Amino acid sequence: MTPKSNRKNKTVVWGHGTTGLADKCAPSASQAVFWPEARAAIAALLAKGWTVTAPDYPGLGTPGAHPYLVGLSEARAMIDSVKAARNLDNKLTTQYAIDGHSQGGQGALFAGQIAPAYDGALVLKGVSSIAPVSNVQIFAPLIPGTPGQGYLVMGLYGLNAVNPAFDPNSVLAAPAKQKTSVLQSGCLYEVLAAYETLTAEELLVGGALPQPVIDQLAANDDPAQSAPTAPVLLIQGTDDEAVPYGLTAGPLLDQLTGYQTQPVDFVSVDGANHDQTVFATTGQVADWIAARFA
Repeated sequence: MTPKSNRKNKTVVWGHGTTGLADKCAPSASQAVFWPEARAAIAALLAKGWTVTAPDYPGLGTPGAHPYLVGLSEARAMIDSVKAARNLDNKLTTQYAIDGHSQGGQGALFAGQIAPAYDGALVLKGVSSIAPVSNVQIFAPLIPGTPGQGYLVMGLYGLNAVNPAFDPNSVLAAPAKQKTSVLQSGCLYEVLAAYETLTAEELLVGGALPQPVIDQLAANDDPAQSAPTAPVLLIQGTDDEAVPYGLTAGPLLDQLTGYQTQPVDFVSVDGANHDQTVFATTGQVADWIAARFA
């Protein structure tokens, strides 16, 4: 997406939040999952004169399964989108930034880790990460028996996409297995609705994930496993129903700042839920990125 006027010839990647696993859940192909908060965030970036790329992520609308929450997959897609934009528009400079929410916030942090080794001649100036998934070893065991169980089921299938030796059916209980067709027939809200009323024992064999599965999820899904290579803006709403505030404001913030390689700014949005946090900070994020580009 390119602004009609006031072009600055710099690129910002928008990393979308969870849409689902099915091909029809690709935001570029379906306005229904081009979420309102994504539209607001992108509008603020375009208003600054920046070109915005918005990758669907691998497996959404393309052959193969979507490696949901596999951070390196998302990160490469984000950086690849900047390369693709420059192939389409030779006026775009090498400077770029990344702005992502939820799944996209997690992917943005991964992109910030791999950028110098992966982006070639590009120059990453900053990473904005809103309500990112993190610390799966703490987070995943809390999910069974809660309304957000659909996210965990999608996460298990995301792991299967990169590790076919892991079969989600080996840990899903019979009532959960009976609902897996929704992963291809529906998108996020249909998936969440299908699983939200199950008990932990109806979701998982024994009501809990085996530790080896948690370890595999953490290895693929946890950001901050290596140092950030560009400044980070970390944003989290205090009333987030999808990503616990304490995980972002606690362990994740500690992990990112502990490397002491890049400045990390943390913004707490009082009273905001998962999507409200994006709406509340579109201008703040755009101004922060503008300062990194300056």
